[in-house]
Amino acid sequence: MADEASEVPPPHGERYGPLVHRSVRHGAILLVLASLIFIAGMIVTQIGYESSYSLTQNYISDLGAAHCGVLAGHSYDGGYVCSPWHEVFMVTIVLLGILIVLAVILIRTGFPPRSTRTVGLALLAIAALGAIGVGFFPEDVNVRVHTLSAAIAFIAGNLALIVLGFAMFRDTRWDGFRAYTILSGLVGLIALILFEAKAWGALGVGGMERLIVAPLLLWAILAGTHLARIPTYAARPRGLPG
Repeated sequence: MADEASEVPPPHGERYGPLVHRSVRHGAILLVLASLIFIAGMIVTQIGYESSYSLTQNYISDLGAAHCGVLAGHSYDGGYVCSPWHEVFMVTIVLLGILIVLAVILIRTGFPPRSTRTVGLALLAIAALGAIGVGFFPEDVNVRVHTLSAAIAFIAGNLALIVLGFAMFRDTRWDGFRAYTILSGLVGLIALILFEAKAWGALGVGGMERLIVAPLLLWAILAGTHLARIPTYAARPRGLPG
């Protein structure tokens, strides 16, 4: 079968590529959809925000606050948050997580069969579960679980990109994406360190948090689009010689 054939190491000195199985293309489409749906959800929820919403001073999770009121640790507008359309944000971030988990399963053979693939995709799935947790536990309902879920999504997601960047070596299907993937993960992790250190600078707390998330969303769109454009091969009919 095609999936099995794709797991066979190439001859010594050669590289993997250039085709992918149909399932990889399907997973790639889910990667793109996941990010676009979440981005659209943030934009729509922000439009319905009751008070002025600041991309630099408000946390992303303020869009998902289930109640209107003052939250500790929020400096913008005296800590007052009110997101009447918070259901849109929560639904789209849960969809983001679900679609990425499905995508991880489908794009597996788009990487060479090595430990970095296993670890990288596992981390990406864990990050997706963290996103689902953020959706089910708003910041003003269960702050501990919400914060833990966000941390899992931030850390696992950016580590996943670094590991997957190494998984792409000796694979012609990922030419031009290796350094970009690793760099994206590094940018997200550095932003996370600065975020936790409260070294926000001109970006503010909201801008720095978005710098953690943006590389992941952009990578999913670009990598998914790239994978979806790679020609596919079909499974070999049973009984035919290899």
